[in-house]
Amino acid sequence: MKKYITKIVMVAFLIVTVISCKVSKDIETPKDAFPENFRSASVSNDTTSIGDVEWKNFFTEKDIIELIDSAVTRNNDLQIAVKNIEIAQYRFTQSKWNNVPQVNLSVTASTSNPSDNSFTGKNLSQALGQKHIDDYSAGATLSWEADIWGKIRSQKKGAFASYLQSEEVKKALQTTIVANVSKGYYNLLMLDAQLEIAKKNVQLNDSTTNIIKLKYDAGQVTSLAIQQSEAQKLIAAQLVPLLEQNIAIQENALSVLTGSFPNAKRRSILLSSIEVKNNTAIGIPSSLVSRRPDVKSAELALKIANANVGITKADLYPSLKITAQGGVNSFETSNWFNIPASLFGTVAGGLTQPLLNNKRVRTQYNIAKAEREKAVLSFRQAVLVAVSEVSDALVKVEKLEQQKTFLEERVKTLQLAIKNSNLLFKNGMAEYLEVITAQANLLQSELELANLKREQLAANTELYRALGGGWR
Repeated sequence: MKKYITKIVMVAFLIVTVISCKVSKDIETPKDAFPENFRSASVSNDTTSIGDVEWKNFFTEKDIIELIDSAVTRNNDLQIAVKNIEIAQYRFTQSKWNNVPQVNLSVTASTSNPSDNSFTGKNLSQALGQKHIDDYSAGATLSWEADIWGKIRSQKKGAFASYLQSEEVKKALQTTIVANVSKGYYNLLMLDAQLEIAKKNVQLNDSTTNIIKLKYDAGQVTSLAIQQSEAQKLIAAQLVPLLEQNIAIQENALSVLTGSFPNAKRRSILLSSIEVKNNTAIGIPSSLVSRRPDVKSAELALKIANANVGITKADLYPSLKITAQGGVNSFETSNWFNIPASLFGTVAGGLTQPLLNNKRVRTQYNIAKAEREKAVLSFRQAVLVAVSEVSDALVKVEKLEQQKTFLEERVKTLQLAIKNSNLLFKNGMAEYLEVITAQANLLQSELELANLKREQLAANTELYRALGGGWR
């Protein structure tokens, strides 16, 4: 038995010492996929970015931190992503054993009853004086494929890249969830602010309507003035149930994100109390590959495609397999483990070259190369989308701040106009239409200002997400 084992070791040693050929050359991620700088951003070589900041440090509002923490822990989509990582890890662990010889143990027993008229049957009767023959075997079977062309190494590389990609998919999902939770909370604060604006406007219209009714009793205005004033009040009153409806819907949406059943969400801060941050640290575009999980995932997809090309290319070449079998065998149970008489062993090695199925194997290779070209294009597209999203967020942050300046000035002007128009109307120096128009304009402007503040906060959050923030 020892000589058979020695032969196996010698053959394996010779094959392992052969210089393995790399039959396929990998394609690297294109270096020209990134621009030098983001649009709407000053040229800078500073690599620091808010995308590197942990979400617990980026968001300062206690309520948002609690909601995000719940989402990261309980969101079902994230839990599914975690399971996908676990599955990919199992596959990668298994791929590391692909070049380890397969060894199977077996114990078999059989009996055969040949025909009396057969050659075996006649000789069996003469030799043993019986009409059946038994066979008992116990042994091990070894099978090993030499990784001459790097096929098994490519499988391992592909499995490892798939495992890393599953982690990046989870990170990308978390960045989206973190951004959606924060934007949902800001939207909730905006709806609260608009609800208060609508209620105050209803009270303001009540006061105006009462003054108009007094003037109507004095014969100074017609009933048309009362009707128009009440109609304006109903416009503001109609907003109240609409905003309350939207608040409930937004709370339900946040509940789904945080993995809980619909319920009310605590708000311990007002929209007007939140400071809009001036985030100027954005880094350089090429750093997105390390910060944005979707860009990193696209890069890993190219590595997977490279591995598949290597696997399919190796299939075109001969594969060398070595098999060995050894153990004990006897036709009598009493002599089954009589060593060394019952020992047996076989060693075989063979080259297998695709012949009739060569066309199919080559087609798979051509498909793998085309898939790799697609992976390069997908990487370029991922970079384009990422750079575009950062540029969009930058211009929003800048232009929304400019809009806010004008809108705040308009609201102040209209608030003064309301005060003056009421005084003038009471003293008979202004028409009721001027008062109603001023109130309508103020309502619309205050609602717009609350929405603009929400858009500013959302733009900052979107910039943070676009730069890859939220998964740390």
